[in-house]
Amino acid sequence: MAKNNTITLYDLQLESGCTISPYVWRTKYALAHKGFDIDIVPGGFTGIAERTGGRSERVPVIVDDGEWVLDSWVIAEYLDEKYPDRPMLFEGPTQKNLMKFLDNWLWATAIGPWFRCYILDYHDLSLPQDRDYVRWSREQWFLGGQKLEDVQAGREDRLPLVSPTLEPLRKILNETKWLGGDTPNFADYSALAVFLWTASVARTPPLVEDDPLRDWLDRGFDLFGGLGRHPGMNPLFGLKLREGDPEPFARQTGPAGAGGQRVNTGPQATKMPERVDAKAE
Repeated sequence: MAKNNTITLYDLQLESGCTISPYVWRTKYALAHKGFDIDIVPGGFTGIAERTGGRSERVPVIVDDGEWVLDSWVIAEYLDEKYPDRPMLFEGPTQKNLMKFLDNWLWATAIGPWFRCYILDYHDLSLPQDRDYVRWSREQWFLGGQKLEDVQAGREDRLPLVSPTLEPLRKILNETKWLGGDTPNFADYSALAVFLWTASVARTPPLVEDDPLRDWLDRGFDLFGGLGRHPGMNPLFGLKLREGDPEPFARQTGPAGAGGQRVNTGPQATKMPERVDAKAE
């Protein structure tokens, strides 16, 4: 049992003190969801093995009254298994599979493209002692030897292309308060973590001012006493579109329904209007 209701979390931070890892962000939310106080162990990309006593070179890592648990997904499962009397993060294996699908979709749709749009900002905002490592590791592991400067260049052409691909998320959130239904769950925290990561590095906003995602994001960042609010975060909204850029999101028109689609109310839903005879008096 967590001593004094507190669980230790090893963080991954930028020079501003803001968390950069989406995996750490969703673990923070998972711990808060369970009602725990969080004892943060600060630090950046380098020195993780030393901070964790050689137990891991990656975060998040938690320590629960002496028990070490690694990996954000494993941590979430551990919290539900050990503390089933507290609000659950998952509701069965089917929901877990759907959450993994959402996770993979958001990484491919948002983080992948945004990573290339903000990779130099990512480097510049890192702790000074981390910057050599960040440059070397990202250029060699993720960018095939390309320079950070070259990859980020031209992002003004690419940023407007990302927002329209988020339309499935907007449609879901148009119909429900949270991805978890009436209350948020690990699906919300995983999705919010994508935008929290982006806000930590996005010196140029990725979304337009009137994006419908704003309501869900604002409510999500405000959860648990403003857990997602940090002075080191950058604005997500304010992207300026240029002539020829695609519409950032679908403007809903027509009958309300699933994603703005027509609702099947029976035969009358497709009934043609009676023909009007132009010759009738």
